[in-house]
Amino acid sequence: MASTDASTILEVAGLPIEVVRKPIKNLHIGVYPPEGHVRVAAPGFIAEEAIRLSVLNRLHWIRRMQRDFRQQARETERHYVSGETHYLFGAPLKLQVRPKGRRVNVSQTSPDRLTLEVSNSAMREDRARALQVFYRARLKAYAEPKLEDWAKRLGVEVPRFGIRRMKTMWGSCNPDNGLVWLNLELAKKPKPCIDYVILHEMAHFLSPTHDERFVALLDHHMPNWRQRRAELNALPLAFEDELETHRSA
Repeated sequence: MASTDASTILEVAGLPIEVVRKPIKNLHIGVYPPEGHVRVAAPGFIAEEAIRLSVLNRLHWIRRMQRDFRQQARETERHYVSGETHYLFGAPLKLQVRPKGRRVNVSQTSPDRLTLEVSNSAMREDRARALQVFYRARLKAYAEPKLEDWAKRLGVEVPRFGIRRMKTMWGSCNPDNGLVWLNLELAKKPKPCIDYVILHEMAHFLSPTHDERFVALLDHHMPNWRQRRAELNALPLAFEDELETHRSA
């Protein structure tokens, strides 16, 4: 999930393939949720035809992964009305909508309830935006001390970090800029899954690629990281229309 400065798109067997040139020894092919985006990390010396051949050799695996993502459960469309179930850190919360003046506010009023205070004239988009503001604040409050703790444990500088909608990754890291991004959707996921993503991104400050050192770091600091990753990727994805409508929030 480490980020890079530039990428190109290569079409192979009708599939758009993102090719990222990196200072690494070996070529790596990844297929990423939620839509099965294919990204190839390749050393600068590998020719385009060699990349095409590598993709073709793994085409069956790529299509199987994409099929699995398409078949993965998705959240139902949200209308932000009383009685709906929304999730915070993996816990289901019933939404209660209360009429109020022009000011919109979202709060967790009990362990199993979210309260949305909003005017009767507020549109669905206004209510969705209010929930996103709430999720952003809760995820930021949870992630900030975690990032500081992992920075200390890994012996690296505490990074700057931000939260945004991301369609193909749970997080990203730019070691050169000391910046970590987290997917806003993580606010809905169980905390152990969020902890895995944070460690994953922090480990990139010591190893920019998914090499043996990177895997060894995860194995040492979080022996069950594979289980957490599998749980995260098996959880329902966001409703597609909602992703498109609000991805820039």
